[in-house]
Formats: sequence, C-alpha cells, structure tokens
Amino acid sequence: MAQQLQNVTVEKNANIYFDGKVTSRTVWLQDGSKLTLGIMLPGEYEFGTDSLEVMDILSGDLKVLLPGETLWREISGRGTFTVPAKSSFKLEVRSVTDYCCSYV
Repeated sequence: MAQQLQNVTVEKNANIYFDGKVTSRTVWLQDGSKLTLGIMLPGEYEFGTDSLEVMDILSGDLKVLLPGETLWREISGRGTFTVPAKSSFKLEVRSVTDYCCSYV
C-alpha cells in the first residue's frame, strides 16, 4: 500500500542540488513541520544539516557515512537513518533513489 500525506502544502519550486542530480520538493504539514520528497541520481554527495534530519529511503541503492562513523552503512531498497543537527554526512548513490527527509 502506498503511503500518503494528507492536508499538506507543497512548494512548487524545486530544491535543486549538484547540477540537478539531487532534487526535492518541500512539503509543509498541518502542524507547521516540514519534510522534503526527492530523487537522487547516481553520484557522490555531501550534505550539511541545520536541524536533526531523518532520512527515509523509499527505494534505491546507496551507502551513507554518518558523522563520527568510519564504516559506511549500506541501504538497498528501503531504509532509514538519522543525521544530527549542525553536522554533515556523505552519500554514495548507486541507483536512482527516492527519499523523504523529515526535519526535527
């Protein structure tokens, strides 16, 4: 069954990173919190965070290196990881990856 978001506001303008290889749309929930829904194309990326982020990988194949860790985590298909606020993390995306990022 597909997961749905109801009663939300979606910003039409895309968030575009790394020459268009990573894109997302911002979704505002009724309680004022936000998340982004996006796609990452194969490549190597490093992202910084302002707030705590929960990355829900909906489909794809990637490795993630979280702050303070030396071993890459593998995600094939679905998976979730959390990134602390005011930090950065690295991704090696091996196939088109669909994701949802929640900001806490």
